[in-house]
Amino acid sequence: MKGLILCAGKGTRLYPITLNFPKTLIPVANISILQACIEKLTELAIVEIGVVIHPSQEGLIREQVGHGEAWGAAITYIYQYEARGISDAVRQAQTFIGEEAFLLLLGDNLISQSLAELKLDVEERGSHGSLLLAEVANPRDYGIAEVLEGRIVQLEEKPKAPKSKLAVLGAYAFDSTIFEAVDHIKPSPRGEYEITDAIQWLIEHGKQVTYHVTEQLNMDVGTVGRWLDANRQMLAVLPPQNAIHKSVVAENCTIIAPVSINQGCVLKNCVIGPYVSIGADSQIEGCHIENSILLSGVHLKHIPYPLKDTVIGRQSAMTGLQAQKEGGNE
Repeated sequence: MKGLILCAGKGTRLYPITLNFPKTLIPVANISILQACIEKLTELAIVEIGVVIHPSQEGLIREQVGHGEAWGAAITYIYQYEARGISDAVRQAQTFIGEEAFLLLLGDNLISQSLAELKLDVEERGSHGSLLLAEVANPRDYGIAEVLEGRIVQLEEKPKAPKSKLAVLGAYAFDSTIFEAVDHIKPSPRGEYEITDAIQWLIEHGKQVTYHVTEQLNMDVGTVGRWLDANRQMLAVLPPQNAIHKSVVAENCTIIAPVSINQGCVLKNCVIGPYVSIGADSQIEGCHIENSILLSGVHLKHIPYPLKDTVIGRQSAMTGLQAQKEGGNE
């Protein structure tokens, strides 16, 4: 079985952070979503992995994950030149997948649930597709599954009148029949080839599609609020030995767990936490920060008010009440 991770989206709801920074590389507890996706696949011994990207993203993504050597994987980069939906991204990967089954992950979703059952459904139990579902409070924002007697009978993308609260998460397993389905669907009213439409085609043509419901952490890290929420939840389960890198220098600081402070950071006269992630090589002096995410290379000095519920972009600098950007995003 192969793996496929879709990363070509623009992440417009996270602008300006994602203007020049791929959404899939945003960190949650200092681990990028793309890295988490790769680890989800390799923990199931899936090491042939395709990553679908827009050409403009290639430099930064290659810089962070290379060809997968750090995970014992072999990553192949696949281009999607236009954002035309998940099914279109799957179509671009057909040559890479060939006739094999594959696990599909969306590169902006954080999922804690093991995907072993989805893999078994397609590899050993005769399913043509298997989905991960979870009950959500806002079903209008998701692809929603209507389930009857243990079967998926209908899928609908972002319905105005949802028939259930079971959302399709960003994890799927398929065999190669999904490519036939993708070739038969038309663009949705929003102009995209929806994966829910392709799965619906499988169902309507008698192909077995199974599902599993999870109650574990799963988040579409698509807005600042969701990103901060995901960061809080991941920090809450982070092993204490992974919280502060051994290279961090902290002078006259109060650290309130849980936090994640990456390598090369220098902190002086600060109160940090709870629920704070600080990216590598950041320098913070005279600040009080809580429930916030600082990306790499951030410089903050003598901020006269507490920073709360905040995301600060790469290589941003702020002194007192004046801020300037040093090549990153704020």
